[in-house]
Amino acid sequence: MPIYTETKDGKTTYMVVATTQINGKQHYKKRRNISSMAQAKRIEVDLRLMLRDLKSNPIRFTWNEWTKVCLERMRIEFKKSTLITYQGNLGKWVSPHIGHLYLNEITSSMVHDVIFNKVQNVGMECRRTVLKQTKRIFTMAIDEGLLTKNPAKPIIVKVPESEQLVFNRTEIDTLLYQAKLRDHPFYNHWVMALLTGMRTGELHALMWTDIDFENRVISVTKSWSKVDRTGPTKSSKNRYIPISTELEMFLKNLKAQQLNYNGKVLEPLKDWLTGRQAEMLRNFCREIAITEIKFHDLRATFITQMLIRGVALAKVMKIVGHANIKTTMRYLRLVAQDTQGATESLGITLPKDFNNDNVVNLFQR
Repeated sequence: MPIYTETKDGKTTYMVVATTQINGKQHYKKRRNISSMAQAKRIEVDLRLMLRDLKSNPIRFTWNEWTKVCLERMRIEFKKSTLITYQGNLGKWVSPHIGHLYLNEITSSMVHDVIFNKVQNVGMECRRTVLKQTKRIFTMAIDEGLLTKNPAKPIIVKVPESEQLVFNRTEIDTLLYQAKLRDHPFYNHWVMALLTGMRTGELHALMWTDIDFENRVISVTKSWSKVDRTGPTKSSKNRYIPISTELEMFLKNLKAQQLNYNGKVLEPLKDWLTGRQAEMLRNFCREIAITEIKFHDLRATFITQMLIRGVALAKVMKIVGHANIKTTMRYLRLVAQDTQGATESLGITLPKDFNNDNVVNLFQR
């Protein structure tokens, strides 16, 4: 029963894998993210005993029974809002159709039928979410040695890429000028989103204690939502955002106003707390005749503006907290929206007044 060493972000953890043959099929149990070798050895013994018990008395679960076990385990690991989404989707779309079946009786064609036929009146994005959650339940069964393969694995839901909108530089200036001129209640929130790229939940949770003026960085360590209240960030990892000169001036001016929001940097506006921030921004954009974007698109604008100015992809990824650089790379195509006309500054002009009879066709063979 091997113990493997894994290293990520400079941190070493251990993984224990145990295997055995039950009724001619290979079963295995796995535990990851073990902090020490001593703990790994103890878990190795536990897994060996679990496999022995499973071999002598195989356990069978129906989909409903196993889902209940999984959701109970997820309470420790997942946010409350994520758990509610799992319960709602699986309870509504999956359990009514395959809930009574034992896990090893469920086939890929059954799962395919659920995702593409039983899940109705919703978009492809919702179908993909249900499939992802279904796959996770089966994966947890494999980790426990209850299954040898995931019947949902071969199934793919293709979702058309949604249009991502961003401001160009002129529109950024227009938004902030008009919002300041009209004393819009969301002016400070839009400034912070455009100058930091923080998500709305992270801005909700931002405290003055998170801002280090001396070292010119903002510590992003938490996020807020109506369901979960204050908790970890989306990736559950902390990050640091450099404070630009413009942002420093803005923050110091904001702090000098001595507004008391229980230590929070931004005012918890009613329309923000009730989730109407996207609607408020779209309405204002329509009013001042610029691209109608959502609040989250301010984050995309921040990303594209950094890329336009030559900030390295890896550095952008680190600042905005993307878990995968592929996510950051998606914004590269948006950069073109703010570079149209840039080549006009080359200053190259072609000679004029050629006689057409003397023009050589370079593409003629």
